[in-house]
Amino acid sequence: VEFLYCDLASMKSIRQFVQQFRAKNCPLHVLVNNAGVMLVPERKTVDGFEEHFGLNYLGHFLLTNLLLDTLKQSGTHSHSARIITVSSATHYVGKLHLNDLQSRCSYSPHGAYAQSKLALVLFTYRLQHLLTANGSHVTANVVDPGVVNTELYKHVFWVVKVVKWMTAWLFFKTPEEGASTTIYAAVSPEMEGAGGCYLYNEERTKSADVAYDEELQRRLWTESCKMVGIPDQARR
Repeated sequence: VEFLYCDLASMKSIRQFVQQFRAKNCPLHVLVNNAGVMLVPERKTVDGFEEHFGLNYLGHFLLTNLLLDTLKQSGTHSHSARIITVSSATHYVGKLHLNDLQSRCSYSPHGAYAQSKLALVLFTYRLQHLLTANGSHVTANVVDPGVVNTELYKHVFWVVKVVKWMTAWLFFKTPEEGASTTIYAAVSPEMEGAGGCYLYNEERTKSADVAYDEELQRRLWTESCKMVGIPDQARR
Protein backbone atom coordinates (compact mmCIF):
# COMPACT_ATOMS: atom_id res chain seq x y z
CA VAL A 1 0.00 0.00 0.00
CA GLU A 2 1.31 3.40 -0.94
CA PHE A 3 -0.18 6.75 0.00
CA LEU A 4 -0.28 9.83 -2.23
CA TYR A 5 -1.82 13.03 -0.88
CA CYS A 6 -4.82 14.47 -2.73
CA ASP A 7 -7.17 17.19 -1.49
CA LEU A 8 -10.41 16.79 -3.44
CA ALA A 9 -11.39 20.35 -2.46
CA SER A 10 -8.44 21.77 -4.41
CA MET A 11 -8.12 21.60 -8.19
CA LYS A 12 -4.38 22.29 -7.86
CA SER A 13 -3.93 19.40 -5.43
CA ILE A 14 -5.83 17.06 -7.74
CA ARG A 15 -3.64 17.97 -10.70
CA GLN A 16 -0.48 17.52 -8.62
CA PHE A 17 -1.69 14.12 -7.44
CA VAL A 18 -2.36 12.98 -11.01
CA GLN A 19 1.12 14.10 -12.07
CA GLN A 20 2.68 12.14 -9.20
CA PHE A 21 0.64 9.06 -10.00
CA ARG A 22 1.41 9.17 -13.71
CA ALA A 23 5.13 9.52 -12.95
CA LYS A 24 5.03 6.05 -11.42
CA ASN A 25 3.92 4.55 -14.77
CA CYS A 26 1.50 2.26 -12.95
CA PRO A 27 -1.66 0.79 -14.48
CA LEU A 28 -4.95 1.88 -12.96
CA HIS A 29 -7.55 -0.86 -12.80
CA VAL A 30 -9.94 0.53 -10.19
CA LEU A 31 -10.79 4.12 -9.24
CA VAL A 32 -13.15 4.65 -6.29
CA ASN A 33 -14.54 8.17 -5.88
CA ASN A 34 -15.54 8.23 -2.22
CA ALA A 35 -14.58 11.54 -0.57
CA GLY A 36 -17.29 13.83 0.68
CA VAL A 37 -18.78 16.26 3.18
CA MET A 38 -22.39 16.45 4.34
CA LEU A 39 -24.58 19.28 5.60
CA VAL A 40 -21.69 21.66 6.16
CA PRO A 41 -22.44 25.35 6.74
CA GLU A 42 -22.20 27.59 3.71
CA ARG A 43 -18.54 27.91 2.75
CA LYS A 44 -16.30 27.70 -0.28
CA THR A 45 -13.38 25.58 -1.41
CA VAL A 46 -10.01 27.18 -2.17
CA ASP A 47 -11.18 27.54 -5.79
CA GLY A 48 -14.33 29.39 -4.77
CA PHE A 49 -16.81 26.55 -5.29
CA GLU A 50 -19.64 25.83 -2.85
CA GLU A 51 -18.12 23.05 -0.74
CA HIS A 52 -20.64 20.27 -1.33
CA PHE A 53 -20.58 20.78 -5.09
CA GLY A 54 -16.86 21.49 -5.28
CA LEU A 55 -15.61 18.62 -3.13
CA ASN A 56 -18.28 15.92 -3.50
CA TYR A 57 -18.75 16.39 -7.23
CA LEU A 58 -16.31 18.65 -9.09
CA GLY A 59 -13.25 17.19 -7.37
CA HIS A 60 -14.21 13.70 -8.48
CA PHE A 61 -15.20 14.93 -11.93
CA LEU A 62 -11.75 16.44 -12.50
CA LEU A 63 -9.86 13.54 -10.93
CA THR A 64 -11.69 10.98 -13.06
CA ASN A 65 -11.21 12.91 -16.29
CA LEU A 66 -7.50 13.42 -15.67
CA LEU A 67 -7.06 9.69 -15.03
CA LEU A 68 -9.22 8.50 -17.94
CA ASP A 69 -6.33 7.94 -20.36
CA THR A 70 -4.54 5.75 -17.80
CA LEU A 71 -7.74 3.82 -17.10
CA LYS A 72 -8.31 3.25 -20.81
CA GLN A 73 -4.76 1.98 -21.25
CA SER A 74 -5.17 -0.36 -18.27
CA GLY A 75 -8.46 -1.98 -19.28
CA THR A 76 -8.58 -4.99 -21.59
CA HIS A 77 -11.29 -6.83 -23.46
CA SER A 78 -11.53 -9.48 -20.73
CA HIS A 79 -10.80 -7.23 -17.73
CA SER A 80 -12.22 -3.73 -17.93
CA ALA A 81 -10.88 -0.98 -15.72
CA ARG A 82 -13.59 0.14 -13.31
CA ILE A 83 -14.73 3.52 -11.99
CA ILE A 84 -16.94 3.41 -8.91
CA THR A 85 -18.50 6.60 -7.62
CA VAL A 86 -20.22 6.75 -4.24
CA SER A 87 -23.48 8.68 -4.21
CA SER A 88 -26.37 8.47 -1.75
CA ALA A 89 -30.10 7.81 -1.55
CA THR A 90 -30.31 11.55 -0.91
CA HIS A 91 -29.97 12.00 -4.69
CA TYR A 92 -33.62 10.92 -5.00
CA VAL A 93 -34.73 14.24 -3.52
CA GLY A 94 -31.98 16.28 -5.14
CA LYS A 95 -32.60 19.00 -7.70
CA LEU A 96 -29.96 20.16 -10.14
CA HIS A 97 -29.98 23.95 -10.51
CA LEU A 98 -27.96 24.46 -13.67
CA ASN A 99 -28.31 28.22 -13.37
CA ASP A 100 -27.14 28.19 -9.75
CA LEU A 101 -24.92 25.17 -9.16
CA GLN A 102 -23.09 27.07 -6.41
CA SER A 103 -26.30 27.66 -4.41
CA ARG A 104 -25.61 31.40 -4.36
CA CYS A 105 -29.24 32.48 -4.60
CA SER A 106 -30.46 30.38 -1.71
CA TYR A 107 -28.26 28.09 0.38
CA SER A 108 -29.59 24.99 2.10
CA PRO A 109 -27.14 22.40 3.47
CA HIS A 110 -29.60 19.61 2.68
CA GLY A 111 -30.33 20.95 -0.81
CA ALA A 112 -26.65 21.46 -1.64
CA TYR A 113 -25.71 17.99 -0.41
CA ALA A 114 -28.55 16.31 -2.34
CA GLN A 115 -27.65 18.24 -5.50
CA SER A 116 -24.01 17.09 -5.27
CA LYS A 117 -25.12 13.47 -4.94
CA LEU A 118 -27.53 13.75 -7.87
CA ALA A 119 -24.74 15.30 -9.93
CA LEU A 120 -22.57 12.23 -9.26
CA VAL A 121 -25.27 9.93 -10.67
CA LEU A 122 -25.78 12.10 -13.76
CA PHE A 123 -21.99 12.24 -14.23
CA THR A 124 -21.65 8.46 -14.01
CA TYR A 125 -24.33 7.81 -16.61
CA ARG A 126 -22.88 10.40 -19.01
CA LEU A 127 -19.38 9.02 -18.48
CA GLN A 128 -20.51 5.50 -19.29
CA HIS A 129 -22.21 6.76 -22.44
CA LEU A 130 -18.97 8.38 -23.61
CA LEU A 131 -16.86 5.33 -22.70
CA THR A 132 -19.19 3.05 -24.65
CA ALA A 133 -19.20 5.40 -27.64
CA ASN A 134 -15.39 5.35 -27.70
CA GLY A 135 -15.19 1.57 -27.37
CA SER A 136 -13.14 1.89 -24.18
CA HIS A 137 -12.58 -1.09 -21.89
CA VAL A 138 -13.63 0.96 -18.87
CA THR A 139 -16.90 0.81 -16.94
CA ALA A 140 -18.46 3.44 -14.69
CA ASN A 141 -20.98 2.63 -11.96
CA VAL A 142 -22.48 4.49 -9.04
CA VAL A 143 -23.05 3.09 -5.54
CA ASP A 144 -25.41 3.87 -2.67
CA PRO A 145 -23.64 2.62 0.49
CA GLY A 146 -26.71 3.04 2.69
CA VAL A 147 -26.79 4.74 6.08
CA VAL A 148 -23.35 4.15 7.56
CA ASN A 149 -22.10 4.96 11.07
CA THR A 150 -19.24 7.36 10.26
CA GLU A 151 -18.14 10.89 11.12
CA LEU A 152 -20.01 12.18 8.07
CA TYR A 153 -22.88 13.13 10.40
CA LYS A 154 -20.90 15.56 12.56
CA HIS A 155 -22.71 18.60 11.10
CA VAL A 156 -26.27 17.37 11.70
CA PHE A 157 -28.50 18.96 14.35
CA TRP A 158 -27.67 17.89 17.93
CA VAL A 159 -31.00 16.06 18.36
CA VAL A 160 -30.16 13.91 15.34
CA LYS A 161 -26.74 13.22 16.82
CA VAL A 162 -28.35 11.96 20.02
CA VAL A 163 -30.77 9.74 18.11
CA LYS A 164 -27.90 8.43 15.99
CA TRP A 165 -25.85 7.66 19.12
CA MET A 166 -28.77 5.73 20.61
CA THR A 167 -29.84 3.80 17.53
CA ALA A 168 -26.75 3.44 15.34
CA TRP A 169 -26.19 -0.15 16.47
CA LEU A 170 -29.67 -1.05 15.22
CA PHE A 171 -30.27 1.05 12.10
CA PHE A 172 -26.83 2.08 10.82
CA LYS A 173 -24.38 -0.03 8.87
CA THR A 174 -20.82 -0.41 10.10
CA PRO A 175 -18.15 1.12 7.85
CA GLU A 176 -17.26 -2.41 6.74
CA GLU A 177 -20.86 -3.13 5.79
CA GLY A 178 -21.14 0.26 4.10
CA ALA A 179 -18.11 -0.53 1.93
CA SER A 180 -19.44 -3.89 0.73
CA THR A 181 -21.29 -2.63 -2.35
CA THR A 182 -18.35 -0.49 -3.41
CA ILE A 183 -16.06 -3.52 -3.13
CA TYR A 184 -18.60 -5.60 -5.04
CA ALA A 185 -18.61 -3.06 -7.87
CA ALA A 186 -14.81 -2.96 -7.88
CA VAL A 187 -13.95 -6.65 -7.93
CA SER A 188 -16.99 -8.86 -8.52
CA PRO A 189 -16.81 -11.00 -11.70
CA GLU A 190 -20.55 -10.39 -12.06
CA MET A 191 -19.83 -6.72 -12.78
CA GLU A 192 -17.27 -7.40 -15.51
CA GLY A 193 -18.19 -5.28 -18.53
CA ALA A 194 -21.28 -3.84 -16.81
CA GLY A 195 -21.50 -0.06 -16.69
CA GLY A 196 -24.04 2.66 -16.08
CA CYS A 197 -25.54 0.83 -13.09
CA TYR A 198 -26.87 2.17 -9.80
CA LEU A 199 -26.03 -0.34 -7.07
CA TYR A 200 -27.47 -0.77 -3.59
CA ASN A 201 -26.83 -3.74 -1.31
CA GLU A 202 -24.82 -5.36 -4.12
CA GLU A 203 -27.79 -5.28 -6.48
CA ARG A 204 -28.65 -3.15 -9.49
CA THR A 205 -31.54 -0.86 -8.76
CA LYS A 206 -33.27 2.19 -10.24
CA SER A 207 -32.00 5.67 -9.50
CA ALA A 208 -34.10 8.83 -9.56
CA ASP A 209 -36.00 9.34 -12.82
CA VAL A 210 -34.30 12.68 -13.46
CA ALA A 211 -30.88 10.98 -13.45
CA TYR A 212 -31.77 9.28 -16.76
CA ASP A 213 -32.36 12.62 -18.50
CA GLU A 214 -29.66 12.50 -21.19
CA GLU A 215 -29.95 16.19 -22.02
CA LEU A 216 -29.45 17.09 -18.36
CA GLN A 217 -26.46 14.72 -18.20
CA ARG A 218 -24.93 16.39 -21.24
CA ARG A 219 -25.50 19.93 -19.99
CA LEU A 220 -24.04 19.16 -16.57
CA TRP A 221 -20.99 17.55 -18.18
CA THR A 222 -20.38 20.55 -20.45
CA GLU A 223 -20.76 23.02 -17.59
CA SER A 224 -18.51 20.92 -15.35
CA CYS A 225 -15.75 20.94 -17.97
CA LYS A 226 -15.90 24.73 -18.04
CA MET A 227 -15.80 24.99 -14.26
CA VAL A 228 -12.71 22.80 -13.81
CA GLY A 229 -10.95 24.02 -16.96
CA ILE A 230 -10.73 20.90 -19.11
CA PRO A 231 -11.82 20.35 -22.73
CA ASP A 232 -15.20 18.76 -23.33
CA GLN A 233 -14.21 15.46 -24.99
CA ALA A 234 -17.75 14.94 -26.26
CA ARG A 235 -17.48 18.12 -28.37
CA ARG A 236 -14.33 17.09 -30.18
